[in-house]
Amino acid sequence: MKLPLDVDLKDKVAVVTGAGGVLCSMFAKALALSGAKVALLDLNEEAANKFAEEIIKEGGVAKAYKANVLERDSLEEVHQNVLNDFGKCDILINGAGGNNPRATTDNEYFHLEDLDSDLKTFFDLEDSGVGFVFNLNFLGTLLPTQVFAKDMLGKEGCSIINISSMNAYTPLTKIPAYSGAKAAISNFTQWLAVHFSKVGIRVNAIAPGFFATAQNKALLFNEDGSPTARTGKILAATPMGRFGESEELVGPLLFLLSNEASSFVTGVVLPVDGGFSAYSGV
Repeated sequence: MKLPLDVDLKDKVAVVTGAGGVLCSMFAKALALSGAKVALLDLNEEAANKFAEEIIKEGGVAKAYKANVLERDSLEEVHQNVLNDFGKCDILINGAGGNNPRATTDNEYFHLEDLDSDLKTFFDLEDSGVGFVFNLNFLGTLLPTQVFAKDMLGKEGCSIINISSMNAYTPLTKIPAYSGAKAAISNFTQWLAVHFSKVGIRVNAIAPGFFATAQNKALLFNEDGSPTARTGKILAATPMGRFGESEELVGPLLFLLSNEASSFVTGVVLPVDGGFSAYSGV
């Protein structure tokens, strides 16, 4: 990976949740290339360890940890291990999150005849599924921040980066729980930025547009690899006319972490979306 910005993170300790995934593993690699010691946290320890080993092979410092972002005890245990291995956290990337089929409707629009069909409508959404999605995204950001932000108090150059979404601006169809949770993340980012403004912690968020990942593959592509109708709508509403490349999130990440470039930036939710949030459709 070639870094788009030269940001010196030497001797910084960075904690990345959801680091077993496509985007957050890339964040972890970028942080390591910038000199940080990186703790890769994920419920799937095998996936996180794979990326940690890749970082180490490239000369970086990294270690994988199994962590459940919805369980404080799990996070506290990992926090102690990170303290022992690397020291206090300077950078926290809250990347864990996602959607679940139990909180997704089959159709974009509700029709009267849907009540007598086999479709999963708004009225069929499981409260457990909606709760899981909301908690995974919102509590999965709040709890790691409660645990790791204590390390940052009274230190200089500390940052928290949350991962929001285009859903936070205008909700996408079919996924009400995920949309609501990401709106909460944007709001929480602003709240945290104000709350921590007197102790030197900057808090910002990145709101990715549409990136093809393993998580959203079924929504974007048919089994034969052809684009779904939803993909057609997405690209038609994205002025740049394409999906984002995961590497295109690295520059915004490093910018927000750079005390030289963004020392007066806090409480910002930065869209990286090819113009999606700016386009009215006309």
